[in-house]
Amino acid sequence: MTRTSFALTALLTTACLAVPAAEPPAKRPMIFAHRGLAKHAPENTLANFRACLDLQLGIELDVRRAKDGTLVCIHDATVDRTTTGKGKVADFTLAELQKLDAGSRFDPSFKDERIPSMDEVFALVAKHPRTTSLIAVDLKEANTEADVVKLARKHGVLDRLVFIGLAITQAEVRQQLRKADAKVHVARLVGEKDDLAEALKDADADWLYVRHLPSREDLAKARTAGKKLLISGPKVMGLESDAWKQANDLGFDAILTDFPLELAAVLRGKPKD
Repeated sequence: MTRTSFALTALLTTACLAVPAAEPPAKRPMIFAHRGLAKHAPENTLANFRACLDLQLGIELDVRRAKDGTLVCIHDATVDRTTTGKGKVADFTLAELQKLDAGSRFDPSFKDERIPSMDEVFALVAKHPRTTSLIAVDLKEANTEADVVKLARKHGVLDRLVFIGLAITQAEVRQQLRKADAKVHVARLVGEKDDLAEALKDADADWLYVRHLPSREDLAKARTAGKKLLISGPKVMGLESDAWKQANDLGFDAILTDFPLELAAVLRGKPKD
């Protein structure tokens, strides 16, 4: 067992108790863990994602392109905040990026955790076929759409992805994703109530990325249009148990939050102390 596996053992042992027991997905929204279990393990790393998948949590992750064209998983445009290196992601090859330590800044027990390639991430996801977890793919850069879809098809995980990031605001990105594969799942932003009508007519988006708690009437309209609903933003990203319960009661398909374990406990009806 690796050092990072040891570091997550206690988390997995206790946190499993907080995750909702298996039951039909329609009864509870999928939980997307923002950048993975970012409060318990270094964000956007394989150690982090492995824990999420073991706990059957959905994952939100970020995609950028390295200097050699490789797609890598990192949020920022630079490596400064999360690794021991300095500089723009786009100025490093994959080999150079993976020489950087992406774990010890979070905690010494994660020393030598690396920035993963998306090929490695999708390979990991493919090893967990039993899980119901979905992956929210935040595209940070344009012109990555076709390559991400190609990699996902290679590993047989395309149907487990929902594309967000640039896709939620840029029609061209949604169109490029659908051009790459007509069956790809893509979200469109519904920031305010007034955005709903146009979003419902968007044939290139089968998910709505909602930043507010809509009325039951508006949710019914979305369902009639065949859209699934993901809520994110200030209403649910923090420790917002009341908003989480409202989103659950309204029938959202997914909630994206920085506190996935606490959300899991609330949905189970057993808030953590």
